[in-house]
Amino acid sequence: MPQPQTYANHRRFEPIQHFVVTPILLVTLIATIWHLIKYPSLYSAWVVVLAFALLLTALLVRVYALKVQDRLIRLEETLRMQRLLSADLLGRIQKLSPKQFVGLRFASDAELADRVREALDGPLDGEAIKKRIQTWRPDTFRV
Repeated sequence: MPQPQTYANHRRFEPIQHFVVTPILLVTLIATIWHLIKYPSLYSAWVVVLAFALLLTALLVRVYALKVQDRLIRLEETLRMQRLLSADLLGRIQKLSPKQFVGLRFASDAELADRVREALDGPLDGEAIKKRIQTWRPDTFRV
């Protein structure tokens, strides 16, 4: 049985992305730079450019997936807030930043209103919100 999700263990590594693809592409970039220094040529320089482009592509794929995930979280949390928050708080949720929405997704229904109020009244970022959560609501469908 997996352990319950908490602030301490909520971050997720994608093993193929983080431990296979990115390291291989990083080593490839370093090797091509070394080759360019040892054997300078237009071809070697172009291979460095291609290695850099491949590494950048791998990183951008991850960033784009996280941006889409953040948009979905904002939508899901807006719908949940419409169901759970009072009218005074509901009228102010458009002032929440994307990172605040991401942090609030872990708050249980019972404490959501308190965490939203804290986020709106004080300059709390997503990490600060997550650290204040008493009853953690796990999110296992993450990228």
